[in-house]
Amino acid sequence: MNTSLIDSIRGNYDRLAEEYTRNLADELKNKPLDRELLERFAGLTAGRGQVCDLGCGPGHVARYLRDLGTDVFGLDLSPQMIAAARQVNPGICFQIGNMMALNLETNQLAGIAAFYSIVNLPKDLLSIAFQEMHRVLQAEGVLLLAFHIGNQILSPDELWGVPVAMDWFFFRTSEIKQLLETEGFFIEEVIEREPYHPDVEHQSRRAYVFARKRTISLLHV
Repeated sequence: MNTSLIDSIRGNYDRLAEEYTRNLADELKNKPLDRELLERFAGLTAGRGQVCDLGCGPGHVARYLRDLGTDVFGLDLSPQMIAAARQVNPGICFQIGNMMALNLETNQLAGIAAFYSIVNLPKDLLSIAFQEMHRVLQAEGVLLLAFHIGNQILSPDELWGVPVAMDWFFFRTSEIKQLLETEGFFIEEVIEREPYHPDVEHQSRRAYVFARKRTISLLHV
């Protein structure tokens, strides 16, 4: 694992936490497709156990899932982001964690919602993250993964006036599907969309992947 990269991501989001929360904690109200897909995810995992909002940021995805009746908790690398999530979302459990080394039991989760949680990971580290997601999901557990579509790398100097020093990675849908399948996921559906209004989000195309932890039958016929 690239510890210097992890430390950099943590430090950048610690600095961003206050402005990130101010700007994005209510973004779902302007994202109807995102809400629809989260509602579908909540239905698929209902009654099956805990769900993790992975890379939860200020916890708005966890809050939406909680309000749908989901047994959800949030996990993020940044202590300051976790502190912000706890402040604006009382009653939801948030904990510090690294998606490439999850402090969760094998087969623990009914589902993982990972909205843009891979955006700061280069492609060569994605397999590690996907292996961990696969490990902690129950058999037939559901992954809902969202990411930016493309092949570019953005390296802004600041966000909302806060200096930053890390990269944002865009991925082709085909390469994400292949990586997930290699790590044992079955791809159920891929949805792509054009960006919402510039006032709502960065102008990039988005992809959402519904995948399940593949179970291997021991019965040979």
